[in-house]
Amino acid sequence: MREFKRTDRVADQLQQELAVLIQREIKDPRLGMVTVSGVTVSRDLAYADVYVTLLGENDLERIRANLKVLKRAAGFLRTQVARRIKLRHVPELRFHYDETLVRGRRLSSLIEEAVASDRARHEHDGPQGDEDEDTH
Repeated sequence: MREFKRTDRVADQLQQELAVLIQREIKDPRLGMVTVSGVTVSRDLAYADVYVTLLGENDLERIRANLKVLKRAAGFLRTQVARRIKLRHVPELRFHYDETLVRGRRLSSLIEEAVASDRARHEHDGPQGDEDEDTH
């Protein structure tokens, strides 16, 4: 159980440090507004999967370009993290696009559409339509 908590602490620390480093230290003009949405670290601390979102970007090509920049900068970022965090071994950084935000927006939109459609149908049917449904 102790090791699990250690990986969580390391992941949290990595997330904080990487968020600052990406924002302040990477000067590549192709890089958009990147947010580090989460980090998971392997049990042996060899790898860290870094999940990022891009503000206002859903174009697949732009997402790929941003991930490419981050992957190229992974060595630099790892070196900077090693200077800031006291770890014997800093995990190898692997960057992934986090689709949960986009998926969440899409689901919310679908739910809103369904509710609006249902509401419109009930308003159109009127009170008599409700009684007919109950008798079936």
